[in-house]
Amino acid sequence: MDSAHYLHPFTDFQDLASKGARVMVRGDGVYLWDSQGKKIVDGMSGLWCVNVGYGRTSISQAVYRQMETLPFYNSFFGTTNVPAAQLAAKLAQISPPQFGHVFFTSSGSEGNDTNLRMVRRYWDILGHKERHTIISRHNAYHGSTVAGASLGGMDGMHAQGGLPIPGIAHIGQPNYLESGHGLSPEEFGIKAAGWLEEKILEIGADKVAAFIGEPVQGAGGVIIPPSTYWPEIQRICDKYGILLIADEVICGFGRLGRWFGSELFGIKPDLITFAKGVTSGYVPLGGVLVGDRVAKVLIEQGGEFTHGFTYSGHPVACAAALENIRIIEDEQLVAKVAEDTGPYLKQCFASLGEHPLVGYADSCGLVAGLNLVRRKGATVHENELFDENQGVGMICRGHMFDNGVIMRAVGERMIVAPPLVMTRAQIDEMVGLIRVCLDKTHADVKAKGWV
Repeated sequence: MDSAHYLHPFTDFQDLASKGARVMVRGDGVYLWDSQGKKIVDGMSGLWCVNVGYGRTSISQAVYRQMETLPFYNSFFGTTNVPAAQLAAKLAQISPPQFGHVFFTSSGSEGNDTNLRMVRRYWDILGHKERHTIISRHNAYHGSTVAGASLGGMDGMHAQGGLPIPGIAHIGQPNYLESGHGLSPEEFGIKAAGWLEEKILEIGADKVAAFIGEPVQGAGGVIIPPSTYWPEIQRICDKYGILLIADEVICGFGRLGRWFGSELFGIKPDLITFAKGVTSGYVPLGGVLVGDRVAKVLIEQGGEFTHGFTYSGHPVACAAALENIRIIEDEQLVAKVAEDTGPYLKQCFASLGEHPLVGYADSCGLVAGLNLVRRKGATVHENELFDENQGVGMICRGHMFDNGVIMRAVGERMIVAPPLVMTRAQIDEMVGLIRVCLDKTHADVKAKGWV
């Protein structure tokens, strides 16, 4: 049925139909089971989102109660619902102090579409109608809608559909391995942030509306910026008066050991995109935290904001989010990541750096990545890389799936983002499986004569 009827996201349809999809049937905690009965450690939290793990009955019960009470009503025409109002207040409570308002969507992609329209509307109201350009980064991911894919910097996405749309520009990403040769990480952080100022001056500061970035780039390969990067980005945004958008679809709700990754990196964004971890993926929900600078103008001077969705503030999704946030608070998962499992994962991933196939391993909170290399050099910038056409990352990912652990491949970078409920013992289990799969991959590439 799947091969005959279901067109999957980001998929070569013909290729998948020839192989058949793997059918996931059950989840509990940090584990999944497929239709063949195979138990798998979910190293990717579904798709960066199942923060509180699988099988949370209290979320299911909250969803059921809301569906029995009021399964749906829209937020148009001056109406609201109890869970949406409660969730808006709760998000204002747990977010950084400059955020008092929320605009709800159903996904992060819709959230970033909302950002584009909200930012441009903000400047229009203030009489700066030419200030519409938003600057993003190459290899960033901000969703797959037309605006979201344009804001992102993925070449493969831009090649399909005539993207990006006008009014969006891109600068280099803060990837120390890629572009930091000859510099310390701190020096490179300043240099990479400087690319934003160069682009602002190239375009004209009076035409730039905002800069958007993920605190840690997720789909781009868990690119963790140097400590100097984000403070310099903030300084540049403040200098030219442009808005700062933090896309926290992945980094939010405890993933980096703070409620929001912006807090970890010491920045004060005007807008925060959220989704995924807000409900742990149990029900689709996304949105934008709107800072006071923007909200005040929209509310006091803006009149009608002609943007929104049928499912904005969906009562069932908001009920799921409220219970999900209660679990995160009651089980102190944010502090657990910051003080216990995050540092432990960092230690364990550092040990994987000793493997002959691993040229570099790093982590931040409960996201981590490692680079597969053909041969190690004296420094990380002197590692000898595989030919990308050899697909070594995909070979490694195949071994992961076959041996009971999910790890994502981004080129030759292997990444994880496990549920926040993962214990130290389960981290040991996951890392042990990863090590076995690295051994198997090494044996494969050795047999092919690639090392």
